[in-house]
Amino acid sequence: MATLGLLPHLRRAHDHIDRHYREPLDLDAVARVAGVSKFHFVRTFEATYGETPMRYLTRRRIERAQDLLRHANLTVTEICMLVGFASLGAFSRRFTLLVGESPTAYRDRWAARGGPHVPGCWLFMRGALDPGGTAISAKPPADDGR
Repeated sequence: MATLGLLPHLRRAHDHIDRHYREPLDLDAVARVAGVSKFHFVRTFEATYGETPMRYLTRRRIERAQDLLRHANLTVTEICMLVGFASLGAFSRRFTLLVGESPTAYRDRWAARGGPHVPGCWLFMRGALDPGGTAISAKPPADDGR
């Protein structure tokens, strides 16, 4: 486990990943948020949280995709891009590996239960989804380092 003095820095990086999972994040950038070298960051993050920072980021993205697949009337490609993946193939492979079924099979299984879906156009209109990063209301507040 990390030393007590490093925990707030790791938590800041963890929270940064939670807030910015949709954006392209690399290890160097997240380590800078924690204020340590990327090698020390990876070791202490994994010791503290039980997984590497990039695995946590991927898991976070997949969890958000699962939520959207269950409740939003969006295509798998739209969801893939909304949660921060640049490649549909990479998204589908990681989703299948972590969840145990493809994104389409997952969505179809939940749709068979008859749950309500929020139309994708409504989500875009309300600013809940902003793939281009253009809606001011959908942007998270700036991270001022506190």
